[in-house]
Amino acid sequence: MFNLKAYDFKRYNISLVVIVVMLASIGVFLIKQVEPDGYKRQIIGVVGGLIVVGIVSFIDYHFICKFYIILYLISLVLLVLVKLIGVTHHNAKRWLDLKFFELQPSELTKIIMILFFAKLFTIFEHKINSILFLLISIILMAIPTFLILTQTDLSTSIVIMAIFVMIIFAAGLSWKIILPILIVGIPLFFGLFWYVQQDYQGLLSDYQQDRILSILNPEEYPATMYQQDNSIQAIGSGQLIGKRFSDEESDIRGYRHVPIAESDFIFSVAGEEFGFFGSCFILFLFLLIIYICLSTARKAADRMGMLIAVGVGSMYAFQVFVNIGVVTSILPNTGIPLPFLSAGLSSLISSMLSIGIILNIRLQPKKQIR
Repeated sequence: MFNLKAYDFKRYNISLVVIVVMLASIGVFLIKQVEPDGYKRQIIGVVGGLIVVGIVSFIDYHFICKFYIILYLISLVLLVLVKLIGVTHHNAKRWLDLKFFELQPSELTKIIMILFFAKLFTIFEHKINSILFLLISIILMAIPTFLILTQTDLSTSIVIMAIFVMIIFAAGLSWKIILPILIVGIPLFFGLFWYVQQDYQGLLSDYQQDRILSILNPEEYPATMYQQDNSIQAIGSGQLIGKRFSDEESDIRGYRHVPIAESDFIFSVAGEEFGFFGSCFILFLFLLIIYICLSTARKAADRMGMLIAVGVGSMYAFQVFVNIGVVTSILPNTGIPLPFLSAGLSSLISSMLSIGIILNIRLQPKKQIR
């Protein structure tokens, strides 16, 4: 479990920890602007999360992945419990009330899916291009994804599917399989996109369909676009350097008219407070995290470590893309937190867990055989 003697501590990536601390500190500041009394809870979460990073970074990821089936089953149980006794906020039933805080199992599920498939594709390395094995893998991915989708959490479902695609691609899926999937999948995607716009579609709830239609025809759905329209105005009002660094003294903030600005729309707060340059700096920090994850994958001691690092890097890439895409009205409105910045302990702790695992992968000594 704690194989400290085997670790190469020269490989401990302090820069990754510094980047995470910077993002988390920015998040605390932004949350304070929206919730003057709520940021203290986030500070506790950041401190606790950094402790988690420290502990997990010294736990051998091989030891954690030994329990990949148990972890998978735990995630399913938690997701089913959400369906049975979950707590609803903003028309979404995604949380379990643990008294001291509300747990969002879908956030943990993302990490568990990465570990599960990394272990699975390592064990069955030579069957990765078997059609039967591929179908079984898709089913194993689809079960938790469906449970999350029924929580009306479309964005997390998309992120999990994207993670799965990237991990199985990195595991060595043959182009003989990939090309036919693309040939069939791309037209199918556009056909599905057309179908969900129809009145008789049965895949999405009414409000989910409205959110898709509102992006295509925003003038016809002013109520649905209210949150995103105000978000764009808030970001735009920050201009180049943001109101925080502007010479004009004003307490007027557009993000105060953006619902859930402290969580899913935290980037609107960043855009108004820090402007274009500050927003680019935040994106640069995320880019560094993704780069470090992919660099870790390239230098990993074994195949499983490589797949985990690819999965974590993919998770951050897609989650940042979806969150900022929604906030800037590029994508339909669907709630997903921005890692380290958004309020919420579940998202924060799961993000810290993934960082701890990446640090542990980097600690593992390089082996001669991959």
